[in-house]
Amino acid sequence: MRPAIFGKTATGFYTPAFLLKNLTVGNFYCFSTWIKIQGANSALIRASLKTENRTYNCIGTVLAKNGCWSFLKGGFVLDSPSNLALLLFQNSDDKDIDITIDSSSLQSFTDQEWRFNQQFMINTQRKRAVTIHVSDQQGNRLQGAAITINQVSKDFPFGSAIAHTILGNLPYQNWFVERFNAAVFENELKWYATEPDQGKTNYTLADQMLEFVRAHQIIARGHNIFWEDPKYTPAWVRNLTGPDLQSAVNSRIQSLMSKYKEEFIHWDVSNEMLHFDFYEQRLGPDATLHFYETAHQSDPLATLFMNEFNVVETCSDVKSTVDTYIERIRELESGGMYMDGIGLESHFTVPNLPLMRAVIDKLATLRLPIWLTEVDISSSVGKELQGVYLEQVLREGFSHPSVNGIMLWTALHPKGCYEMCLTDGNFKNLPAGDVVDKLLKEWESGEMKGVTGEHGSYSFYGFLGEYKVNVGYGDRAANFTFSLPPSGETKHFSIHL
Repeated sequence: MRPAIFGKTATGFYTPAFLLKNLTVGNFYCFSTWIKIQGANSALIRASLKTENRTYNCIGTVLAKNGCWSFLKGGFVLDSPSNLALLLFQNSDDKDIDITIDSSSLQSFTDQEWRFNQQFMINTQRKRAVTIHVSDQQGNRLQGAAITINQVSKDFPFGSAIAHTILGNLPYQNWFVERFNAAVFENELKWYATEPDQGKTNYTLADQMLEFVRAHQIIARGHNIFWEDPKYTPAWVRNLTGPDLQSAVNSRIQSLMSKYKEEFIHWDVSNEMLHFDFYEQRLGPDATLHFYETAHQSDPLATLFMNEFNVVETCSDVKSTVDTYIERIRELESGGMYMDGIGLESHFTVPNLPLMRAVIDKLATLRLPIWLTEVDISSSVGKELQGVYLEQVLREGFSHPSVNGIMLWTALHPKGCYEMCLTDGNFKNLPAGDVVDKLLKEWESGEMKGVTGEHGSYSFYGFLGEYKVNVGYGDRAANFTFSLPPSGETKHFSIHL
């Protein structure tokens, strides 16, 4: 692509742009470019697309620094065809700066090509080849041995939020356990829930919910220790300042983390800190780092997450662009933060999958665990489109090799869910529920039956997880289990009959 000079200003600055011809509706467009700025120490550069019919205000961003090259990656999908469009790169605050671009690339993929790539990544990252060798006690290969293989558990964590409404609700419990291997408590661990009045902690509901997940061997995320949004901070905490607030904060961490040490695989430590800063305003700029340090000391084996919205859902939110997220993580790391993880809430309206992939690609350069932590689709689009868009998001997340787990934000209440329910009150699937059930079945290894060949072996590709195998030959039989962890190599097992 060759940039055109576009919109030269009275002060001599210009906005670079590309003329794009004959864009196809429904195709996935991925672009990247290197950007250098002059005229400011740093600037948030936003890519936008103008077609004959509409403007896509943000399809990629980069936080560019003066005098050095910065990498912008983004993408878009058109909802109507375009004969001539402009891909523009502008300063997000509209101040005049010089923007130079270089080594730009634009790639177009059909829906079929995009889905093919997703499936290829699933087959190579979420599955693995296995060869089972069957022989007698003397090592002679046994051809024609009958083999039955069943996957008994999945390696990839796929779960949902639950609320106290699951307690004592056997139909809800059965429905959940049949589907999910991971859970997160919607509100029951939050400070306003466990200590609504100062000094009066109550973990009864959280304890009962933890008993439920523990009884069914379901892993659970801890959500959350602190929430930076003052609206969700206990009223009595909002009235504290200085040493009194510091004392309350220390007490909160000690009480929560000592009680639940080693119970939760993750903790969202300081929720939505890119959008809100209640504690840092009152306790100073190192307050968040102190939270992470103290939480790590209290539960050293838990992965501590930074959980945030509008990172992967859109790039229009200047508070939570991908580079802002990366910069904050690096600040905390330089201060000594331990075992950090990337939490992407993923509250979508209309997903932009090329942008979603670009953001996760960039976050993956940090080499930290990435989870989609609160996935849902806005109720504003209607139930049918919730199902369509949810499938898009889940396929994109599951197929990305850097995504380590997916959590839905679909805790069921008598009056519904936060934005998206999977079922109605009688556990009859809604469109989003149909999608989840379809993908859960697609992403597991069903029962496999076969016989060993002339070399006494049987091979298959299976999703990562735990397996149970039954082998029979004449009047001899054996059962065994094996684990299939990630690896690019074929896993070999030998069985003696």
